[in-house]
Amino acid sequence: MASQRRTFAIISHPDAGKTTLTEKLLLTGGAIHLAGEVKARGQARRARSDWMKIEQQRGISVTSSVMTFERVDENGDTITFNLLDTPGHEDFSEDTYRTLTAVDSAIMVIDAAKGIEPQTRKLFEVCRLRSVPIITFVNKVDREGREPFELLDEVADMLALDVCPMTWPVGMGGRFEGILDLADGSVARPEGGSKEFLGKVDENATIPEEFSEQAELAQMGYPEFDVEAYRGGDLTPVYFGSALKNFGVVQLIEAISQYAPPPRPQPSEAGPVEPTQDEVSGFIFKVQANMDPQHRDRIAFMRLVSGTFKRGMKLTPSGLGKPIAVHSPIMFFAQDREIADTAEPGDIIGIPNHGTLRVGDSLSEKNDIRFTGLPNFAPEILRRVQLVDPTKTKQLRKALDDLSEEGVIQVFYPEIGSQWVIGVVGQLQLDVLISRLSAEYKVEAGLEPAPFATARWIKGDDRKIEEFAGFNRANMARDRDGAPVFLAKSSWDVGYQQEKNPDLGFGATKER
Repeated sequence: MASQRRTFAIISHPDAGKTTLTEKLLLTGGAIHLAGEVKARGQARRARSDWMKIEQQRGISVTSSVMTFERVDENGDTITFNLLDTPGHEDFSEDTYRTLTAVDSAIMVIDAAKGIEPQTRKLFEVCRLRSVPIITFVNKVDREGREPFELLDEVADMLALDVCPMTWPVGMGGRFEGILDLADGSVARPEGGSKEFLGKVDENATIPEEFSEQAELAQMGYPEFDVEAYRGGDLTPVYFGSALKNFGVVQLIEAISQYAPPPRPQPSEAGPVEPTQDEVSGFIFKVQANMDPQHRDRIAFMRLVSGTFKRGMKLTPSGLGKPIAVHSPIMFFAQDREIADTAEPGDIIGIPNHGTLRVGDSLSEKNDIRFTGLPNFAPEILRRVQLVDPTKTKQLRKALDDLSEEGVIQVFYPEIGSQWVIGVVGQLQLDVLISRLSAEYKVEAGLEPAPFATARWIKGDDRKIEEFAGFNRANMARDRDGAPVFLAKSSWDVGYQQEKNPDLGFGATKER
């Protein structure tokens, strides 16, 4: 049942503990029996959700992972959780944005020592752009950190919404003594003073007066929790804990189960599509090539919006116009997969394909639904690719097509000259590009500066566009879809051309 689904993303800045929290949520939900971060050593400590070579080398997440698991709630109902682990770097905020289109809520992870770092403010603001309900998890409270009130004020200021502490740290860092549940007054303490925080509840525990006063101030100084305010995007409940020590994770997953919304309506050209609608429909928010290098696979990730999907059904992609039979839909746990016989609204299924499906495609039984809200964003860095071996031009073209489809990069084909221009939001995307060209496509390449600073999609009357292109041929290109693009040497150049050509639009985004 759709009402028993909770589809959510985890978003954080690097090193806040997002991947560790992801594993502990899976561990708590029974999806895995050993969390690699806790017990393993050496190579085995690689997180289960970080499968790409560059992720393993640098210890960061640069692509979104999808994991499904189940847990029985306090009422005895089985809740299916679809967890999307997003990239943890601001350079991949565009990928995070697309991932957030496929979820109904999000967990924002804050490092108790660092707070909200300036360089990752952009990443968190993406969460607000998507208007998804946010639960905040302040991680690493067992280490030296900032004052909890200071952290709460940072969250409220950055997200421009009310904050409501649901649990409270009894001391932090070296003075950490446990977590107080503000709802029932119980205290979860480290067991027997050991280093393992097992979340044992000691109802008879007394709290040092200093921390008791802090908790009282927190309850008086912030608004009470209101589930409708949370689901409406006006309030974020805040939980304190330590993912590494498995402390506060149970309370967090219970909050997702109890408060996070079930599948919500999704926007389309004809209006919102309700999850209760009978017709099966969904949209592709991510395409990933080479998750299994042995098979050179290509998986399209579809968020199911409405109807009950059954294996073997025929669905029509909006970009294709003819139906395809989905014979081998996949449910994910990081690199582990299993065939899905059915899926309900809110579920994420993988559809193996050979380039048929693209990000932004809508799929439906009658081909009468077009979902919206999956744009491309104008790149902030433009580069040209230099092949070490010029005979590998064909392989390079295939690789760039694949990676642009995933959203790792954008590719522009200039109308004058043969060197393709690569566009990205941040520098790390370029590092990922070079790494994946080598590791997955056996193409060695370098990058050189392009004579352009940004790109804009030109919109307007075809005749006006052609007239503009005739005067600016050296700055004209086409994107992967063949849409006209103006490659500008500066933001001033964009403003000048806009003023000179008022009948044309110079878009910083383009709906896929």
